[in-house]
Amino acid sequence: MTIFHQTPLLSLANPAGLYDPAPNGYSHVASVSGAARWLLIAGQGGETADGRLSPDFRDQVRQALANLKTALASAGAGTADVAKLTVLIVDHSQERLHTFGAELQAAFGDAAKPACTLIPVPRLALDGMLFEVEAIAALAA
Repeated sequence: MTIFHQTPLLSLANPAGLYDPAPNGYSHVASVSGAARWLLIAGQGGETADGRLSPDFRDQVRQALANLKTALASAGAGTADVAKLTVLIVDHSQERLHTFGAELQAAFGDAAKPACTLIPVPRLALDGMLFEVEAIAALAA
């Protein structure tokens, strides 16, 4: 197993025998060991603090990831503490996957990305909402 990211608490890895998921913006395995404080971040959509929602998919992804970073920071965490993402995309396509990957790269930087599950959905909670991301992060207890 190749470990790409490791903190005292969190390791992200890709086992031999599985394809390289890095181009798609995730790792196959996230492992948390030791005493941890878990953060469960609710699904963050692309709405701004005043509730506005852009009709543009890229804008929504960018805003949702910024909202995720705000939620993490409020609990003393950052993107390096994220073990798992769940992503919901309305009208999923390869183009939307590439857009998400590019925006995730911009938001999370060059470090290995957390484990991630992408789920295509027919709609989300709000009219016009095209993207949502939730996270599980681990911090030292």
